[in-house]
Amino acid sequence: MSFQTGLSGLNASSKSLDVIGNNIANANTVGMKAARAEFSDIVASTISGAGGNNGGIGVSVAAVTQQFTQGNVTITGNSLDVAINGGGFFQVTKNDGTTAYTRDGQFKLDKEGNLLTNAGSAVMGYPTDVLGVAIGTSPIPLTLPTTAPIDAKPTAVVTAEFNLDARAKDSAQAIAAGQTPDPRSKYGTSLTVFDAQGVPTSLSLYFEKTVGTPNTWDVYPDTSLPGTALGQITFDAIGKISGPLIGGVGPGFGLTFAAGTIPSDNPNEATGFLPQAIDVNLNGATQYGVTFAVSNLSQDGYTSGEFTGLTINEKGVITTTYSNGQNLKTGGMIALADFRNVQGLAPIGRGEYLETFGSGPTILGQPTAGRFGDLRSGAVEESNVDLTAELVNMMTAQRNYQANAQTIKTHDQVLSTLVNLR
Repeated sequence: MSFQTGLSGLNASSKSLDVIGNNIANANTVGMKAARAEFSDIVASTISGAGGNNGGIGVSVAAVTQQFTQGNVTITGNSLDVAINGGGFFQVTKNDGTTAYTRDGQFKLDKEGNLLTNAGSAVMGYPTDVLGVAIGTSPIPLTLPTTAPIDAKPTAVVTAEFNLDARAKDSAQAIAAGQTPDPRSKYGTSLTVFDAQGVPTSLSLYFEKTVGTPNTWDVYPDTSLPGTALGQITFDAIGKISGPLIGGVGPGFGLTFAAGTIPSDNPNEATGFLPQAIDVNLNGATQYGVTFAVSNLSQDGYTSGEFTGLTINEKGVITTTYSNGQNLKTGGMIALADFRNVQGLAPIGRGEYLETFGSGPTILGQPTAGRFGDLRSGAVEESNVDLTAELVNMMTAQRNYQANAQTIKTHDQVLSTLVNLR
């Protein structure tokens, strides 16, 4: 019986050394979760099942379990590296269509723009709108628009925030004060807008104090163009804009440049004027007794652009960047998955796990929501292997192995003594 007991101890110690060795070998493997061998004793039983004189007959390996504790998050600077800080797994689809799960976020892009793991599995996520809000609840393989440029977008809205000097005199007031009036106010600004082909054109705005009407300004598109003003803007007693008096109404308090009223630099425009209407939002304009100054001047159009890179925020939203300076949140959102019992997952190698009956069904969600952790782009989650502890465990397993070998040796010597009795 002692031979069997000793042999079971050797097998158990050998299995423990296998697990410890695997932990040590993967100490630098991203997303690796350390495992441990768990043992149970084997006890002989009588036919009646009773009695307290039965000795143990050895040990068996009850289970090899992985420890799903958080690993350290290390900065790499690679925007395609993503670490999970908290609960959850990345959901991936293998080449054979099998759904798997991993904590290894060392992602890559292939030539078609597909987001893949090092094992070649497709990273799953949710499509998003321009605001980065997930569309739908069923994850799909994430594919980024890296192969073709984004289309040009014609300017539709211009936002202008500025201050017009409340101390300025209109032309009649200037003459009365013995000054030479300026037919166009000295206050003006311009910015670049785009047509449907992405060709840039300069859009100018000039402001002149309206004759005989307090707190009112005429708006002109260009000093070189004669004719009436595009419209007028007025301010209230505290210097806030209160509305346009004439001209098309843009968003809020504003003006509208009708199609064909803005000179175009595009030789393909047959009329020489932009074919689209542009709203000018003036909600932020003020009239205070300080010098004219522009605080914000922006527009929503752009020319075409090539893919140059991407960023991923803590919610897993992928923002793609382009050579025309645009940042679009339409790259998708990385999905996360979790389980009632992560110990029930089946490891299949390369840092991937499969759902089993013991793990329970997959629970899908978005990063930072509920039980799911947040994501860290440009970082990876290191292995949670404690190398110092593993070396101590290795020495302990080695000592146990030697002790079990001594049990077999001693029993062999006892048997030899009995056989040699005369």
